Amino acid sequence: MIMTQINLLPWREELRQEQKKQFAVMAVMTCVLAAAIVALIHFQMQAKIDYQLSRNSFLTAEIAKVDEEIKEISELQKVRRSLIERMEVIQDLQGSRPSIVHLFTEIVSTVPNGVYLKTLTQTGGNLLINGEAESNARVSTYMRNLSASDWLKDPNLTVIEIEDITVNRISTFTLTVKQTSPNATEEETDDGGLK
Repeated sequence: MIMTQINLLPWREELRQEQKKQFAVMAVMTCVLAAAIVALIHFQMQAKIDYQLSRNSFLTAEIAKVDEEIKEISELQKVRRSLIERMEVIQDLQGSRPSIVHLFTEIVSTVPNGVYLKTLTQTGGNLLINGEAESNARVSTYMRNLSASDWLKDPNLTVIEIEDITVNRISTFTLTVKQTSPNATEEETDDGGLK
């Protein structure tokens, strides 16, 4: 019997070398694939971050525009308020024009003989009248005339002094009176006369 001797060692060694090569190739392929996946994820995340940053910058720009518009609107509201106040002043002046005429007409018609007015000062709806009269009775007559007037009310004598001049005695007086209107309500007259 003849026995053949077969040496299996080189074949096993070759198989091991082949498996080592395959393992190395698979390890390299796995590393490349893992690097590609990491790179892909990184690029996707960077793209999302860039997109969000662009959205943020767009929103910041739009917020700045809206802030400018809000400032513009507040400036326009200030101008509007100013114009409304001016219109109200003009309307008040237009409304008080007839009352000035009536005021001077009433002042002239209520002054009796022997009474002379020196100054007339108007503060709101109140009048401060300084004058001279030939007697205290003339001042009383003047106050009754003021009370009877439709455009003046509540005369109040604050000062009366008698000056002795060589021939005549003269009464210097100061009185206040409120300006009103015949068709004014009580609230308007209580607030200080005509508006």
